[in-house]
Formats: sequence, C-alpha cells, structure tokens
Amino acid sequence: MRNKPSNRGPFLAALIISGWLAVHLYSLFWHSLSAPFWQTLGLIALQCWLYTGMFIVAHDTMHGSLFKNARLNAITGTAIMFIYAGFNWRSMRQAHHAHHDNSGTQDDPDFNASNPHAFWPWYMKFFWQYFGWRQMAILMCFTVAYIWLGAPYLNTIIMWAIPAILSSVQLFYFGTYLTHRHKTAFPDHHNARTNNFPLWLSLLTCFHFGYHHEHHLYPHEPWWRLPARKGGTAQC
Repeated sequence: MRNKPSNRGPFLAALIISGWLAVHLYSLFWHSLSAPFWQTLGLIALQCWLYTGMFIVAHDTMHGSLFKNARLNAITGTAIMFIYAGFNWRSMRQAHHAHHDNSGTQDDPDFNASNPHAFWPWYMKFFWQYFGWRQMAILMCFTVAYIWLGAPYLNTIIMWAIPAILSSVQLFYFGTYLTHRHKTAFPDHHNARTNNFPLWLSLLTCFHFGYHHEHHLYPHEPWWRLPARKGGTAQC
C-alpha cells in the first residue's frame, strides 16, 4: 500500500537544502584556505554529505513522494537537479524509472552489464551517462558568476567542485555499486540488495538509500521511511 507524502518530508528537505546553501555559500565566499586543514576538510565532507542529501530529496520527487502535488514535486526536483550539476530533472526521472523497470540488466542505464564487478569502469560509465557538454557549460556559467560575485577562484575548485564530485562517488558507491554489483545472490528479480549498516551509518553514507532492496520493493516510500520497511524504526 502506497503511503501519502507527509509534512515530515518537506521539513527534512528544507533542513537539507538550507543547510547545504549555508555551508556552500560560506565555503565559497568566506572560508579561507589558509585556515587549519581540518576546517577545510570538515567543510568539504559536510558539503559532500549535504549534496548527497539534496540528490536524494530530488530522487524522492521523481517518485512523487516528497509532496502530494505532482507539479510541486517537478518544480522542486527541477531546481535541485539544476543546482546540483545542471541536470535535467525530466531526463533524470525517465532514466531512473528505466532503472527500476530493468534493474540489473543491459537495459538498465545505471548498470554496467559488461563489467558488473569493477568499481571504476562502472562509475565512469555511470558518470558519463548523465554528465555531458550541457552540464559542463552550465557549471562553467556558475563558476564565472561566483568569481564575478567575489568568490576566490581556488575556492570554486576546492570548496565547490571537489565536494560535488565526491558526492557523485558517494551516491554511486553506496546507492548503486554496493547494492547492484554481482557479488552474492540477489533476493529476487529486482537485482538489488540492502547494505548491512547500522541506522546511523546508513544515514551518514547515503540518507538510507542503502536500504535499496526496500526502495525497489516500495519505490514510493521517501528516504526517511525506508528503514521501517526492514522492520527498523524510521528515524533520520
């Protein structure tokens, strides 16, 4: 049975997006790279995690599980995907539903049927599946705008580009590679497994997207309710 979107989803989404925006702007415009290294590293790690959360929020809009209103889901998802890396939300949504319909097969856009074991070949296929000249042009425009507004050039590379790229690795590794690689048998035709992490680590790694078998069984469940589908407590 499909649960209706609740107010908790938009509240958590607002926390993630506002947190990312605050850390992002501070890192770009006010953080000094001459500060102690642990501060720079902490900001990169925090922004990477929040970037991952933003993508998961946009993913929920693709399944209609953030808002009750379909148009509001589309508007929110479009904005997040554009900010994340210049992605087109409708194209990403179409590809993601193709992933669900053909999970772990040659017709799955997120799967590397020619090499379902090795991380880097699969990641590069995954990366170039979605990242092209359009995204490069949009991100270059963002870079020029940031520098024009006063952001140091090195900050745009170290405090923006690096966390964004690392978040794509984080999303792929915990949400796609570990959950769909051919290592052990899958529980059913969804060709997906769940990462065996404690709840806090599941949140830290990929906003519970590692409950991936549950996601394929119940694709309309928002990220924060996935642990409950495994018999745990849906916390965030």
